[in-house]
Amino acid sequence: MNKLLLALALLATSALAQPVLAAPSVVVSIKPIHSLVASVMKGIAEPELVLKGAGSPHTYQMKPADAELLQNADIVFWVGPELEKFLEKPIESLASDAKVVELEDAPGLLKLPMREGGAFEAHDHGDEGHDEEEGHAHEGHSHEGHDHAGHEHGEHDAHIWLNTANAKALAAAISATLSESDPGNAPRYAANLAALDKQLDALAGELKTTVAPVKDKPVVVFHDAYQYFEKEFGINVAGSITVSPETLPGAARISEIHEKLKG
Repeated sequence: MNKLLLALALLATSALAQPVLAAPSVVVSIKPIHSLVASVMKGIAEPELVLKGAGSPHTYQMKPADAELLQNADIVFWVGPELEKFLEKPIESLASDAKVVELEDAPGLLKLPMREGGAFEAHDHGDEGHDEEEGHAHEGHSHEGHDHAGHEHGEHDAHIWLNTANAKALAAAISATLSESDPGNAPRYAANLAALDKQLDALAGELKTTVAPVKDKPVVVFHDAYQYFEKEFGINVAGSITVSPETLPGAARISEIHEKLKG
């Protein structure tokens, strides 16, 4: 009798268990995107990160360990060559067998044009830029020979994740890619995506409350990387010291910022 009860208990436990199926090997370029991918993959697998520590995508140089990650990847998520120029050639040469997803092409993104000059004009905090309704993921060799000339000119600000709606659109594209490559875990990806959307909404609400007392005070940033955040939360950024961290500001730019703050 005891043996029968034990056997039934084991069968019941086995029926209730939901084993995690083998997930693809996923590599992500930078921390903000890695955070989104890790949230979608929560409880399934942990994605690998290329740019660790305090490194900047503007100045980073690939290491042998990074090359090994790309060689072993099934899926690579990156923003694109506008931001992670250092990854463009390594992806082409090392990740030729991987599905390479250029997230700046994700559907439904708000894209803002790059700003010029050190001082910014007062801006409308409503809807600016434009939505990219059509997106695509580059798979396997499909990105070879792809003309990145448009990206080279940097017509759009590539810091696309600094907007709540954009973060959701990126997460949706990530979930769709993972579900297509790993259909056995698709329900888990979908559930994680729904949970992440709620977390992003809650965070946006907290941020609006936090910045409300100071949003009208002029702020100068070192690197012009935050306009998506500025426009969503109504922060008054008067200008940036430099457009790109690898370019030191000249005297004229410093003077321009100084005059803007005085005015």
